[in-house]
Amino acid sequence: VQLVESGGALVQSGGSLRLSCVASGFTSSTYTLGWFRQTPGKGRELVASIGFRPGDGANYARSVRARFTVSRDDNKNTLYLQMNNLKPEDTGVYYCNRPNSYIGWGQGTQVTVSS
Repeated sequence: VQLVESGGALVQSGGSLRLSCVASGFTSSTYTLGWFRQTPGKGRELVASIGFRPGDGANYARSVRARFTVSRDDNKNTLYLQMNNLKPEDTGVYYCNRPNSYIGWGQGTQVTVSS
């Protein structure tokens, strides 16, 4: 069972990034998946999640709503996070996982937004 995140980078405020998370070792298509952000002193917070059933929607933390879009491609066992209009407060390490039944965390991917 493994989660591998990628796509993080250093960007300027207002920029965009697309994160990817490849899942292996379990049937990701039968789980709600989510993106988490860890910042110093704030712990790890869930910023976006997406269900697996037809008609399931996505949910977002208030701080990222209307700027971030979570999506999934179950044929590729991949979860995405499109991040637009990035702000310095979006800086952190981003992880993916199953919000309702956690598995081992991946290494995460660093996103740094400069002002």
